[in-house]
Amino acid sequence: MNPYYEEENITIYHGDCRDILPHLDPVDLVLTDPPYGINLEKQSLGGGGGVAPHKHKTLHKGTTWDRRPHNDTFCSFLNKSRNQIIWGGNYFASCLPDKMCWLVWDKVNGATDFADCELAWTSFDSAVRMFRFRWSGMLQQNMGMKEPRLHPTQKPIPLMRWCIERCDPAQTILDPFMGSGTTLVAAKQLGRKAVGIEIEERYCEIAVTRLQQGCFDLSTGLNQEGASSPEKPFPSSGDMRHTTQLSLIDNEHRTGT
Repeated sequence: MNPYYEEENITIYHGDCRDILPHLDPVDLVLTDPPYGINLEKQSLGGGGGVAPHKHKTLHKGTTWDRRPHNDTFCSFLNKSRNQIIWGGNYFASCLPDKMCWLVWDKVNGATDFADCELAWTSFDSAVRMFRFRWSGMLQQNMGMKEPRLHPTQKPIPLMRWCIERCDPAQTILDPFMGSGTTLVAAKQLGRKAVGIEIEERYCEIAVTRLQQGCFDLSTGLNQEGASSPEKPFPSSGDMRHTTQLSLIDNEHRTGT
């Protein structure tokens, strides 16, 4: 199995993660944002408060980025890792174990019709945590260092850095739904090893470009204007305990498309 791209500590594979995951070594953390399967590319988003709408229909025409993963896909990559953070976990709660620690990203959207926040399911047994970082159409927390919007559901680099830092001592990161490569950029900035898998080649190309452009520290202002983080990292689960439980859940909820 040949990588699409490699540099020191970073590897990208182009393909379906279901085909690639069995060939990968276990990692410390899966940090990912799977497609939700809610036909977002057909929705009209934006408006309100003077915020310009996203142009998903034209920028991402012809891609398959919003196809919901099969439920057995979750079983595969959860069993490949010690710990997990899955953004959009509220869309997949029926096929994930019950856990007490969810992450909340307050997007500081104001009076718009964008979602006020996004939720991530985690494997941790600790308190719910919130990260506050503005990401509202054209408006971002740090307007002096705006990130270009390269994917319909792109996450800001400071958010993914926050996730990784909360999972110390995680040294190997896997994102099986890599998109434009934000998880890998954040991992590179923090000096961690990372593997990304992406089924759309155009996003592989975008991720490579971002990595090759260099990793500037975009964490300036990370905790300004209310951006918050816990004082201590999440406790590691210590082993891979999900196999039996996830297999049972998967058998009960094999409804993915």
